Amino acid sequence: MNTAVNLGHLQFLLTGALWTLVLSLMAFVGGAVVGFLVALGRTAPWRALRVVTGAYVTVVQGTPLLIILFITYFGLPTLGYSISPLLAAGLSLTIYVGAYLGEIWRGCLQSVPKAQWEAAECLALSKTSRMFQVILPQAIRIATPPTVGFCVQIIKNTSLASVVGFVELARAGQLINNSIFEPFLIYVIVAALYFCLCYPVSLLSRRLEQRGAARLRTLKALSA
Repeated sequence: MNTAVNLGHLQFLLTGALWTLVLSLMAFVGGAVVGFLVALGRTAPWRALRVVTGAYVTVVQGTPLLIILFITYFGLPTLGYSISPLLAAGLSLTIYVGAYLGEIWRGCLQSVPKAQWEAAECLALSKTSRMFQVILPQAIRIATPPTVGFCVQIIKNTSLASVVGFVELARAGQLINNSIFEPFLIYVIVAALYFCLCYPVSLLSRRLEQRGAARLRTLKALSA
């Protein structure tokens, strides 16, 4: 039995890291679409829409991602829908990420000063024009740092996809460890690869936050 980590093992881990990035991208893109609709629904003037989107956020945030994965992968086939591990993981993460991004972006929309909403209304713009031409451009600047920061959580949460048989970075490390029984070394390498994936995103989030704070201080100084 081979008990030494070799180049083939490292290549397998790097392939797992690549699939982690693919799954993270799927989750972010799908979650961004859902989250945008949720944010609009949560700030809509129609109470029924606010209740529906609010219920979605409450249910998803109150349910562990692991359970969502189980429901998607093991539950859908009982209803006659066959689903691959990648699709199950991507769909589950999309549902999960959509709820959290929706809340993040709702807060950013509502943090746009009320005077901006009133000014847009005074311009006799339609509700759609007000949102897309006045409010959203300002909310995007506010939302960028927390959104980028949340991407770190998306990357780390992809490790749960291993429970449905999807071979991403964590699962790749588990499979290698099962064959060579070197848990300390293998999981140190896995942790290092996760760090390499997450740290640049964390650094970008921090820099965007500092830039946003500096811009806010400048605007306050000019308006004083």
